[in-house]
Amino acid sequence: MYSLLNSSQWKACLLLVCLLLGGVSGKASEVLHSPNGKIAVSSDNAWKDFKVSYQSGNQMITVVHINNVGLQLLHKEGDFTYTASSSIVPIEEDYMMVTGKRRHCTNRGNQQVFHFKNTGDVHLDLEFRVYDDGIAFRYVLPEVKDELCIAGEKTTFQFPGGITRWTQKLSQSYEDFYLKNKGRVADYSKNQWGFPALFEVSDSIFTLVSEANIMRGNCGSWLNNASSESAYQVEMAQPAKVSGKWCSPWRVAIIGSLADVVESTLITDVSEPCRLTDVSWIKPGVVSWIYWAYNHGSNDYQIVKKYIDFAADFHLPYVLIDAEWDGMANGGNVDDALRYAKEKHVSPLLWYNSSTAWCLYGPLYRLNKPETRQKEFAWLESVGVKGIKVDFFHPDSTSVMNYFMDILEDAAKYHLMVNFHGATIPRGWQRTYPHMMSVEGVYGAEWYNNKEVLTDSAAWHNCTLPFTRNVVGPMDYTPCTFTDSQHPHITSNGHELALLVVFESALQHLADRPEGYQAQPAEVRAFISSLPTVWEDTKLLDGYPSHHVVIARKSGNCWYIGGLNGTNELMSLPVDLSFIRNGIRGITLYADGQKSNQFAVCKLSGLKKNVQVDCLPRGGFVMKVEVE
Repeated sequence: MYSLLNSSQWKACLLLVCLLLGGVSGKASEVLHSPNGKIAVSSDNAWKDFKVSYQSGNQMITVVHINNVGLQLLHKEGDFTYTASSSIVPIEEDYMMVTGKRRHCTNRGNQQVFHFKNTGDVHLDLEFRVYDDGIAFRYVLPEVKDELCIAGEKTTFQFPGGITRWTQKLSQSYEDFYLKNKGRVADYSKNQWGFPALFEVSDSIFTLVSEANIMRGNCGSWLNNASSESAYQVEMAQPAKVSGKWCSPWRVAIIGSLADVVESTLITDVSEPCRLTDVSWIKPGVVSWIYWAYNHGSNDYQIVKKYIDFAADFHLPYVLIDAEWDGMANGGNVDDALRYAKEKHVSPLLWYNSSTAWCLYGPLYRLNKPETRQKEFAWLESVGVKGIKVDFFHPDSTSVMNYFMDILEDAAKYHLMVNFHGATIPRGWQRTYPHMMSVEGVYGAEWYNNKEVLTDSAAWHNCTLPFTRNVVGPMDYTPCTFTDSQHPHITSNGHELALLVVFESALQHLADRPEGYQAQPAEVRAFISSLPTVWEDTKLLDGYPSHHVVIARKSGNCWYIGGLNGTNELMSLPVDLSFIRNGIRGITLYADGQKSNQFAVCKLSGLKKNVQVDCLPRGGFVMKVEVE
């Protein structure tokens, strides 16, 4: 991140002009409703501040106030005043996703555009949408004749005091815990908070705040509550120079029950449609992965062969050859490894360094320039590589966001799937660029390499991620480990297996060493071998952040249900199967055994619609339900 000016120049030479949305005439709608009438947006302050309400039963509950709507400009003096507004336009969209929570997505909303103008002849539009599952708004400068500098954003989400929230301190890799706070946020004046952020605004009523549809010319942003512990201002990563037409990313708040939040596709709903004409080459699947057990294993040909053999034995489509493959030795090099994978009918994925940030693992500087990047991608396609993992990105500046899109657009030309690591969270690109299969941006299992803290915290952390990070897009947590890395895990084997269902990622990387999977019961090995990573539908059946979660995902004629116990106590998790309308042919339960490293696998008889599954402390289960 950087500033265009130093502080003295800033104070002496420039005037920050806040685009305060005022001067409203009676032409503006007093209330903008969602199509189902449950969400309402109104203003008591001349459309400078907005109140968002949600109908729960017979009550309208205030979810959040959106205050100080507007931008900060340099040089262009004068407050913006309201000039006109559009009529309310219905939005109905129907589209298909290659990957994600569901293949077939629909959404309904209502949009109104508010027009403003200042004395410097700068025009500003505020596009505001209210959907059945939340709200989204963005700023549009429809025609910038002379270059402008946007210094920042004033938008502030003001929540009620004393509510429970799950927020993650900002880090450039988005890798930390989602801290659960009830009431006061400790050291709130010192913290920036990354997207997404979850708030329980009333009993069983939630909102998750994030952003979507970052395109060229946009930087990322985050939340800052320095002025007040419950007032979260949107803070841009850096100022922006704009000309022509400019649109901010969408500011999104998903609103409703926890099921509404978890099942929502609002992030992709407001993002640009798919830009690829042919998606038939995009093949999600399960991947064998070296790094968790062997930190520098990809520079050792014999270890790489071991993971290729594992993928072949378990019928996994992919093996990821990670960092330092350019220095591979001990009997072979990367070309030998690629040939061996082809012989075993396993498709390779290769790791790359973004070469923009802090790590010097190789290969370096192969993707930064268009000509070298396209040469590299052409080679990859020619030798049968099906995808790339690109790691270690600098924070969310405009240049880095443009670089993400450069990689995605060039990768599509050479039929390469993409997985971003050490990177920002998804912001809707999984719709626009459907070969973007996964993104790290999560405190995942590789941290067992780095710190002891995940050992005691993983269970509750894993029960927080489905309600926070994974809501906004695919998450490469690298799950399902039965043995230990540098630091031990104390989650049960049932818990670890369930992560493969609970966590959504189009490329699901199996992080453990091969013998960890080979030691499991035959039924568990068969389950892993046939695991889908593309889902037709997703439903939250039960749960509460940091405590427990039960999620169902549909693939073909099967529902896969994963449950996690986030506590250190025995727990019986409820599974309500009444959502399955077709007849049930059979149920296989992969549950905790008597000990945490054991499974109890059985067929359930009686086909009851309500089942209770007993879990060990930090335990879990998977249920595979075959339907007619």
